[in-house]
Amino acid sequence: MSETGLDIDEQLKLARAQMYEGRFDAALASAETVLQDDAEHIDALYIKSVCERYLGRNDRALASVDQLKSVSPDFGRAHQEEGHIFKAMGDFEGAMAAYRRACQCNPVLQASWKAQAEILEGWGRRDAALEMRGQEQRIAGMPKPLVAISHLLYEGKLVKAETACRHFLQKNPHHVEAMRLLADIGSRLGILEDADFLLESALEFEPDNIQVRIDYIQTLRKRQKFAEALKQSELLYRRDVENPIFQSIYAIESMQTGEYEQALELFEKVLQRIPEDPVTLTSQGHALKTFGRHEEAVLSYQKAIATDPCHGDAYYGLANLKTYRFSDDELRLMESQEQANRLSYQNRIHICFALGKAYEDRKDYDTSFGHYERGNELKRMQSRYDADQMTIELNSQITACTPDLFVKQSGKGCDAPDPIFILGLPRAGSTLLEQILASHSQIDGTLELPNILSLAHRLRRQKQASNDSLYPDVLHDLDADQLRTMGQEFIDGTRIHRQGAPYFIDKMPNNFRHIGLIKLILPNAKIIDARREPMACCFSGFKQLFAEGQEFTYGLQEIGQYYRDYVRLMEHWDAMLPGAVLRVQHEDVLDDLDGQVRRMLDYLGLPFEQACIDFHQTERAVRTASSEQVRQPITKASVDLWRHYQSHLQPLNEALGSKILEPQQ
Repeated sequence: MSETGLDIDEQLKLARAQMYEGRFDAALASAETVLQDDAEHIDALYIKSVCERYLGRNDRALASVDQLKSVSPDFGRAHQEEGHIFKAMGDFEGAMAAYRRACQCNPVLQASWKAQAEILEGWGRRDAALEMRGQEQRIAGMPKPLVAISHLLYEGKLVKAETACRHFLQKNPHHVEAMRLLADIGSRLGILEDADFLLESALEFEPDNIQVRIDYIQTLRKRQKFAEALKQSELLYRRDVENPIFQSIYAIESMQTGEYEQALELFEKVLQRIPEDPVTLTSQGHALKTFGRHEEAVLSYQKAIATDPCHGDAYYGLANLKTYRFSDDELRLMESQEQANRLSYQNRIHICFALGKAYEDRKDYDTSFGHYERGNELKRMQSRYDADQMTIELNSQITACTPDLFVKQSGKGCDAPDPIFILGLPRAGSTLLEQILASHSQIDGTLELPNILSLAHRLRRQKQASNDSLYPDVLHDLDADQLRTMGQEFIDGTRIHRQGAPYFIDKMPNNFRHIGLIKLILPNAKIIDARREPMACCFSGFKQLFAEGQEFTYGLQEIGQYYRDYVRLMEHWDAMLPGAVLRVQHEDVLDDLDGQVRRMLDYLGLPFEQACIDFHQTERAVRTASSEQVRQPITKASVDLWRHYQSHLQPLNEALGSKILEPQQ
């Protein structure tokens, strides 16, 4: 409660009313009253900056905007307000840059499109101005409720956005833009099946709606339905084969299905039209890296940075090569970008992780940790991960997957022997094991396949007609036909990733959560648990920025608790399914490659092949963070890296606990 007797919401409502009435002194005072109770209140900081601008206090307004951006870097209206301030000060270059950032954060900020058009018209750039006017008119033509919903969406107020969007759709059930917005909300909330259904339905109503098809492709990719995403992207590409946006989307989906030559050809076409596009240059770098063309990847990333020094993904692309070392000039450039407070949220995350790697390579471990911690902190702010909820979820596997379950359901499922699951935690050496085994003539390497996780999600959402049990309890109630069908669906659904060998690897680490399900639907599948010393494994995960998922890695306590839960669940699987899982310790592979290779091949029932020892000579696409490392001979360089950061890792020590750590000491 403030000195005025109003609570924060009431005080903020008063400040807005005063601002809209043009009473800027009064509104400023009301906003400052809110900030006395909550110095980082986003709406109060925004009102404060607007009022200061209208009162002609531009320097103060810029300081308020800087504070607002530090609290919420992707708050579009903060960048828009910065644009208005620069424009009022006559700095039109600065204003244009701010307005562009505003529209990247929130594409329905009509005032930012309008202001860009006015500046471009003043510069005589009529064609570019017309594009901005087109966006301005597009927003003007949208129903006002959808504009409001869009603001909620882009400002991260997803629950309010969902409620408002569903209310709008109740009155307008076939409104395609509302369906697209609800799908976007669902995608951000992780409800991808619903987003998929909404977008597929929207396309039936408007097959020529380009944005809906692009969103549909992105959702299919998030669900790792790569074949369908490729099909949809090709349909888009065939509409206009010279359109660089369509070329780029088709290239990205080609990468996902292993069509790297086609992807690189398409990226080259885009760059012929837009030779200095940093996003395309970075995507090209990712493709070249995956394809093993290291030097070309470096050049592509470097060109992206030269074109746009704010483009964080390119810096992190270089860092994620693991073998690249940043120059002094590149380090200074990253530092200046990170300190300038003009980066988007995602660019800041990328640069923080890249700086962590750069200082790690220079053995400045304290500075390195500071950047890793900042990057992880930013990721945690975006995340909805709940470590205790994950513990409950993993414990449910222990409760449900009892000896009675495996006795009752034995002899069922699909008898295909094809799959080899390599699972555990990320950064535990699974990519190395995959590269070793995929060098065998009878084994295909594939990807971190989503199929088992998708099946578990489906079972979790669907109650059986005969009872109310949900996954994993429902495993007791599935009949032989259901189990066999699910196993066959896995075999059929993963075939697109195979090259014709009799066996193939699914390297999704999170599959350890579902070993019970795997052995029921695919009783002849082989399972390898890639295990690494806990401190090394957890810290390696903490300093890795993952493309998607693995949200438990963005905090030392969180990843320590997850590792502890993983060990407990694996002990349960060992007790329930003796001999079903082969545990391979990463450190043992480094110490005795030949012995561990023979041990794995014996478990798989396959003859020894020297190519498995010479794995680094195998030419194949590798998509994970270890892609460059597995193209080198075995090295122990990173085994004890975590010890250099030991003074910072007490939260990890405590989360792991003595039971996990003592066997390692």
